Amino acid sequence: MVYIILGKGFEEAEALVPCDLLRRAGIDVRFAGIGGTEITGSRGITLRADCVAEETALSDAEMLVLPGGLGGVASIRASKAVLSAVRKVYDQGRFVAAICAAPTVLAQLGITDGKNATCYPGMEDEMGSAKMQDAPAVRDGKIITGRAAGAAFDFALALITALRGQDAAQKVAADIVYCG
Repeated sequence: MVYIILGKGFEEAEALVPCDLLRRAGIDVRFAGIGGTEITGSRGITLRADCVAEETALSDAEMLVLPGGLGGVASIRASKAVLSAVRKVYDQGRFVAAICAAPTVLAQLGITDGKNATCYPGMEDEMGSAKMQDAPAVRDGKIITGRAAGAAFDFALALITALRGQDAAQKVAADIVYCG
């Protein structure tokens, strides 16, 4: 199971594109809303989450995905349950992924220390000792980071590659006529 964490003010493209592409790859994905199931993103689009993050066994996930959006990231930082789950999933050797401003949450938890990563341009100072890369998506072991909304497709394909292999990601890219 992959959970995409939604907090009020999340960046819609960074949540919807990965969900869509992961599902095209046959991966079970659920939106987990912080504090409820009706979560409004940074562009005023309200999504109905599949479950409430604080009431879900997030730490059992195969992968946790953190979309950006400053409001969404603030919501994640304010949720002890979500932060604990991210730490536990990573410590258990499973995947944690974050895009845009959300990699700073991984940095806050010390997860990206000494690892290759990317984040929204201008937020590099919040990435601790991560080795910053100039790329749309970066994988370092069980950590996957993405630059911003414009990299949502690259980020999603990196998630598929991590979970199901390069062939699965290439099939989805071909199916959607990915031009990246």
